[in-house]
Amino acid sequence: MTNKKAKNTGLGRGIDALFADINNVNDIEQVEELDLDKVRPNPYQPRKTFDADSLKELAESIRENGVFQPIIVRASINGYEIIAGERRYRASKLAKKETIPAIVREMEESTMMEIAVIENLQREDLTPLEEAQAYEMLQKNLGLTQDQVSKRVGKSRPYIANYLRLLSLPMKTKKSLQAGDLSMGQARTLLGLRKKEDIDTLASRTIKEGLTVRQLETLVAKINETGNETVTKPIIKKSPFVRASEAKLADKFGTKVNITETTKGKGKLSIDFVSTDDLNRILDILAISLD
Repeated sequence: MTNKKAKNTGLGRGIDALFADINNVNDIEQVEELDLDKVRPNPYQPRKTFDADSLKELAESIRENGVFQPIIVRASINGYEIIAGERRYRASKLAKKETIPAIVREMEESTMMEIAVIENLQREDLTPLEEAQAYEMLQKNLGLTQDQVSKRVGKSRPYIANYLRLLSLPMKTKKSLQAGDLSMGQARTLLGLRKKEDIDTLASRTIKEGLTVRQLETLVAKINETGNETVTKPIIKKSPFVRASEAKLADKFGTKVNITETTKGKGKLSIDFVSTDDLNRILDILAISLD
């Protein structure tokens, strides 16, 4: 059985065909030692941050043993652009290497862009914001619809749409998302605020108070209903003792009871009633007479 190499015909050939072209090295191709200062990162690389510890480990390995797998590049006006292997390139620079083994290939810009995006998406090491920017890059630079992007990367159209929505977040919140201080779920919930100018404030509060997605959903719904007065008002986290006391008092009085701790050892106790008769019933339980 013969193994025929996929012919490079541009986009629309599927993920497997794209990566077959990258990973298959034929007898004609030669590995060259390129000067590192003539090699540049892929301009379409969606990943903006690289794990520093991981790069240091790879750099140490390269310093001792060299680069085992050559990077793939294409010739450009002032040197070479990386198609695949940016981690090896960065680690080689960190290891103070002057050259790097590489295979030079011809590749159209559109194909290079798609490979850069899909390669990183398959590794699943992009931040939510980087992933959103990758989808936007495919959409804008290749003139694709959301549906076409979803087919290119093997994701559903709603999945793509949810990530693209992250790009409408204000810059401060985007930075928090990129840094990992906010999760994808928290960021999506913040987008539910009617007053978009409140997003940064509520994002900061979410980080400071460690709000869960569920807590944030409840808060966003309340803010949308009542206005923005609750944006900066902290959520009171009650101790197990206070919650248990509320439950016992509620059973005793047959109504809702709320305990609010103001300072150490001090607080407020409120007992709900729905009518004068209900208030008299509670007073009877407390053995209080107004006569």
